[in-house]
Amino acid sequence: MNKRPKKPRNEKLYEAILSLRDLDECMRFFDDLCTVTELVAMEQRYQVASCLYDGKIYTDILAETGASSATISRVNRALQYGSGGYAAVFDRMKESEA
Repeated sequence: MNKRPKKPRNEKLYEAILSLRDLDECMRFFDDLCTVTELVAMEQRYQVASCLYDGKIYTDILAETGASSATISRVNRALQYGSGGYAAVFDRMKESEA
């Protein structure tokens, strides 16, 4: 299921992210862009998604990430019925590890 956002997106933000050259630059950009709470939430959702993508079960993910069952469920729905962004990233990252 490919959901379109209700509001138009600011494509310049995504272009700015694509212009980042390395991990340090990326981390500094997100440190400036987001609050600590927003970063922690995004990092946790990414970690949950990675665990789910690797086939881990909810109880193990809960223990590893500290995420609530609601967060794990929400991320799982995004993996199953979202727009494929997580899968694209995880597949590319596995390719680059090989």
